[in-house]
Amino acid sequence: MISLILFMLAYFLTKLMRNYAIKKNIIDNPNDRSSHSIPTPRGGGVAVVISYISGLFFLIYSQQLDLQVGLALIIAGFIIALLGFLDDHGHINSMLRLAVHFLVAIGVVISLGGFSEVTAFNGLQLGFIANIIAVLFLVWLLNLYNFMDGINGIASVEAITTTVSMAILYAVLNTSLNSDILWLLAACIFGFLLWNFPKAKIFMGDACSGFLGLTLGILALIALKENLGLFCAWIICLGVFVVDATYTLIKRVLSGYKMYDAHRSHSYQILSRKWGSHTPVTLAVAAINLLWLLPLAYYTVTQPLAYPEFMVLVAYLPLILIALKLKAGHPDA
Repeated sequence: MISLILFMLAYFLTKLMRNYAIKKNIIDNPNDRSSHSIPTPRGGGVAVVISYISGLFFLIYSQQLDLQVGLALIIAGFIIALLGFLDDHGHINSMLRLAVHFLVAIGVVISLGGFSEVTAFNGLQLGFIANIIAVLFLVWLLNLYNFMDGINGIASVEAITTTVSMAILYAVLNTSLNSDILWLLAACIFGFLLWNFPKAKIFMGDACSGFLGLTLGILALIALKENLGLFCAWIICLGVFVVDATYTLIKRVLSGYKMYDAHRSHSYQILSRKWGSHTPVTLAVAAINLLWLLPLAYYTVTQPLAYPEFMVLVAYLPLILIALKLKAGHPDA
């Protein structure tokens, strides 16, 4: 019932945000680096943020969610969403934005109790380095989600398929981890998706893309507290975004471009031009997530693997080959 309520809340709040964006002239006007062709309001993802935070408060109040975990999600998510909202209204210096990202990520890692106890590769004790990796992981996922939010529905579909996939795995394993926070997030995003796909009446905006990246990262780190295999399953399910964004960024940086330079050389952007539409690309992402990445994530968490990290490489290899084939990150792509 709560999922249905949050879905409806997100849907109607998105409508309100669309009216607000039109009134305040918060419009994404297409340019030579855009993947869309008509002026479109942006910032609709604020509806997702408000709805999901409301859902988290409900879970805390009903004692279905640990207070510390819930507050970490709420406070960190709110700060990043607010930063993105301000950036949607007027440009914020990229270094200031990145500094806030790191401060929030550090706060999250501390609030979750740190990860010094984590071992990798069948017994390698990472110690304090694990905390540094966790911070970098959150900051990168937050930013890559922003980079990948470029065509209709893709960011929403990635988040929905990932959270639903992990909720299924939590149920299969009968884990102590709370799957309600996954179902509620999927419901909130679906309420927005109906306004953004297949034809976009409003875009998500930085307020929500950063919020989603950070939230998914926090949920993955919470799973890491349970076991490494579950964390690897999260990384596998997020593979389309992780590979495309990471490969493209590395390729561009090695070619002499700045990290935050606007471009249209991600694999999904190249495909949307080749296929002449956003819709088949977004549907292809959903298919990859459900037909390739979910089964591999399932195998990772249900089999006693000595090296669950190896399954991440198995899952990512075809995605890397696709990026190579499409010449992602290449200036002429």
